[in-house]
Amino acid sequence: MIQAKAYAAQTPETDLAPWEFERRDVGPHDVQIEIHYCGVCHSDLHQIKDEWFPGVFPMVPGHEIVGKVVQVGAHVKKFKAGDLAGVGCMVDSCQVCENCKDGLEQYCLEGNTQTYNNLDRSGVPTYGGYSNTIVVREEFVLSVSDKLSLAATAPLLCAGITTYSPLRHWKVGKGHKLAVLGLGGLGHMGVKFGVAFGAEVTVLSTSASKEQAAKDLGAHHFVVTSDPEQVKAVKGSFDFILDTVSAVHDMDLYLSLLRTNGTLINVGVPTEPYSVQPFSLLTGRRSMAGSGIGGIAETQEMLDFCAEHNIVSDIELIDIKDITASYARMLKGDVRYRFVIDMATL
Repeated sequence: MIQAKAYAAQTPETDLAPWEFERRDVGPHDVQIEIHYCGVCHSDLHQIKDEWFPGVFPMVPGHEIVGKVVQVGAHVKKFKAGDLAGVGCMVDSCQVCENCKDGLEQYCLEGNTQTYNNLDRSGVPTYGGYSNTIVVREEFVLSVSDKLSLAATAPLLCAGITTYSPLRHWKVGKGHKLAVLGLGGLGHMGVKFGVAFGAEVTVLSTSASKEQAAKDLGAHHFVVTSDPEQVKAVKGSFDFILDTVSAVHDMDLYLSLLRTNGTLINVGVPTEPYSVQPFSLLTGRRSMAGSGIGGIAETQEMLDFCAEHNIVSDIELIDIKDITASYARMLKGDVRYRFVIDMATL
């Protein structure tokens, strides 16, 4: 076994703290990565606090992982020691169901194996990237370009692919009016991709103070959703709304901003169920949809696209000892736009 160190939550009531554990030895199809940086996702906080479902404790969060390959198994073909590599939200799937064969491992019919807070296919808990090393089967390891900042690349493994995948699936691009609801870790990536794909992008936000930041990211327009006049001016005007908000909000209001046949795509995950009036959908043949992360091939496509177009997340690098304080700041929206842990501080 490989000795590893991390920050872990021992229970939903305790803060993250140093913890030592063991990773499996590198098997013939495995890749071991020395973790250099790990992004901080809002879902990390949801899961260590048991807000979505009962967790597996001790819990080591982190699914936006980048670093350097230090060891590979005898049958590994795509990676060698010294390569830059990444790991996202999943580390395994059945590989044989219809969805897996279609490159949709995120929707594996048997359930994919999450990078943390899950049991692997042998029943052993998975531990995430708030640690110094990880061992993952080759099929779920991603190649990372050396053209981009490694630290700023980390959030692409969740925030990036979570916004890239639905925009690609719905073929959002030139000629479309896209609204991005919320300007946080997910929202700022939605703006960057929407603009890169050629859409006319509007940011919808309750905070008027974010207008300049939205424009700096490339957004063409900005609407303060707490201003009735601004909202009235964009009623029925968007082809797509990418909803990145993870707090309870008025779905009927935002559905009313869609054109006929428009689609609201949910990628944020509030802790409470959505409430929607049927007529918000019926009047205009509007759709309300959801999207998770992308499959492995699509995630690699996204990383390659980002390398080609110089797209990374806007980040604030933190010391791991400051993780609890960073969670508190994240809840207040006090980050532009994603915290990333420098794992050298572990």
